[in-house]
Amino acid sequence: MPQLGPYHVPGWYNRRRRMPTISTFYGILIRMFFNDHAPPHFHARYGDFEATIDLSTLEVSQGQLPRRALSLVQEWAIIHREELLEDWRLCRENNLPAKIDPLP
Repeated sequence: MPQLGPYHVPGWYNRRRRMPTISTFYGILIRMFFNDHAPPHFHARYGDFEATIDLSTLEVSQGQLPRRALSLVQEWAIIHREELLEDWRLCRENNLPAKIDPLP
């Protein structure tokens, strides 16, 4: 196996850092891209479904989720809206976002 230089980042690590998972609950993954486009949003993945959720309206702007999964995501986002906005700011600055507690 070739030696990696001190600044080499393996591909799998680089991909994970580009879209870190900030929370997981009931099989739903919540992620944000680094330096993503406006408006503020996050990505929710549930099985084969994926949706982009607008932070101001908490509505799906792209993709889809099953109704129950979307309801759980929206409930979670209402509880953690301030933390989501802070994570959005961190990601826009290419900083690692904070983990957010899952839905109880």
